[in-house]
Amino acid sequence: MRRRSFLATPLLLPSLSSAAAVAAAVVYPAVEAGAELVFPRDHGAHPAFRTEWWYVTGALDAPQPDVGFQFTFFRSRPGIAEGLRSPIAARQIVFAHAALTVPGEGLQHAERAARANLGARFASHDLDVRIGAWRMFRQETSGRQSLQLRMQSPQFSWDLSLSPSQPLLLQGDAGHSRKGLAPGLASHYVSWPQLRVAGTLLRQGRRQAVDGRAWFDHEWSTALLGDGAVGWDWLGINLADGGALMAFRMRDAGGTTLYAHAAWRDAGGRLRQFASYEVQFTPLRHWQSPRNGARYPVQIEVRFGEHHIRTRPVIDDQELSTTVPTPVSYWEGLVHVDGSLTGRGYLEMTGYAGRLRVGGEPGARAPA
Repeated sequence: MRRRSFLATPLLLPSLSSAAAVAAAVVYPAVEAGAELVFPRDHGAHPAFRTEWWYVTGALDAPQPDVGFQFTFFRSRPGIAEGLRSPIAARQIVFAHAALTVPGEGLQHAERAARANLGARFASHDLDVRIGAWRMFRQETSGRQSLQLRMQSPQFSWDLSLSPSQPLLLQGDAGHSRKGLAPGLASHYVSWPQLRVAGTLLRQGRRQAVDGRAWFDHEWSTALLGDGAVGWDWLGINLADGGALMAFRMRDAGGTTLYAHAAWRDAGGRLRQFASYEVQFTPLRHWQSPRNGARYPVQIEVRFGEHHIRTRPVIDDQELSTTVPTPVSYWEGLVHVDGSLTGRGYLEMTGYAGRLRVGGEPGARAPA
């Protein structure tokens, strides 16, 4: 829900006092039901909207079982440099998070941030977003397409190719995904489950071939968190039988569900979507962060219709504490799911270390 975007730090933006009048005049487009999504165009950026993210999570079986990886690019239109004439004004901020979970060793992560046209670039006709050597793009050769992921850091690096094994999954109503009951609380939301992963991973001085499955999400929005919401819990699961499951809930500070949704596509390709009243999230076990005291429900039971699943993290500590462009903490980790459906994927939990302030608010961020 991926989902995700921060306002930049004072180093990246003009002073808030000089930009306040400009920000007040910015009008962002609303996410409207009925908009037809066209591909590959809509794999690309939608820079008029406030926030956008391209998000890949995966589970590897080689070089060893249950290695998890996350690679996310975020685009934020903060709305406080719209009146500046400079081509490198901070009208668009791009930042990225990469994380690697290795059982028995823990989680490592790296991050990058830059202005568009000053270290960062994105395309609007197709997926191609980058910050320096970090890049995510769609490639098509002889009628076959793939997603290419490239990043380098002192801790780990990868060069991965993700090949589709099934069609795109348009979340909600043909890609219009509601996040609450109020008008305007929605995103355009596209998923690509069951991507085959190949390529190389470099860590501890060793370059190793990888094999696994991944999940791709792309969302763009102007408003996500309604009144009283502090964050969300989200699951993207590649099911063992070849199906796919996405489920999320928006929460208030007391942990009450304000809105929920689930989408299940079975191995035969039949898609079933579940309304908010049909989806229940129940925390079963918490893990407390030693960094900020946040208590994350790392084991959750999710019921939707006649189905139920329970999450089981490969390790408890999969919290990312990032610093650029602004400090933020969230839990993003590889889990197994057991129950009436089984599989592996990622659980994301935001708002437990403090309310997310979604793009456009001073000091705001949308989720990671």
